[in-house]
Amino acid sequence: MVKNKTIETSDSVTDFIATVENEQQRKDSFRLIELMQHISGHQPKMWGPSIIGFGSYRYQYASGHGGDAPFIGFSPRKAAISLYVFTGLEEHKQLLNHLGKYKIGKACIYIKKLSDINEQSLCDLMKENIKFLQAKYEKN
Repeated sequence: MVKNKTIETSDSVTDFIATVENEQQRKDSFRLIELMQHISGHQPKMWGPSIIGFGSYRYQYASGHGGDAPFIGFSPRKAAISLYVFTGLEEHKQLLNHLGKYKIGKACIYIKKLSDINEQSLCDLMKENIKFLQAKYEKN
């Protein structure tokens, strides 16, 4: 079975943010930590070398593959900040209507800077994501 690369580590979140070259992304990272900590009720933890996550749950797919993942999180990357706050579910897509300027993958939202999006809409997304994951998967 394939070993998960993205696992919780004891690395320092603050030390990681200090390595982010873009000053705006560093500032946005600290604001995202405030928001995500408030919404999740969990302290920030490093997941792998570059994801800051909050809380965790254990998932198991029908294939047998499983592991742990954060309820919500983000990663300040060179091209954009990746937000892991969206289930990708059809019934949650309306939550994106007032989010602002972003791009989206299957379930990852990419923003250039936090001021491009509506913080309340982001908070609503995070709450729904956590609620869905807690209902679907066993809480750690």
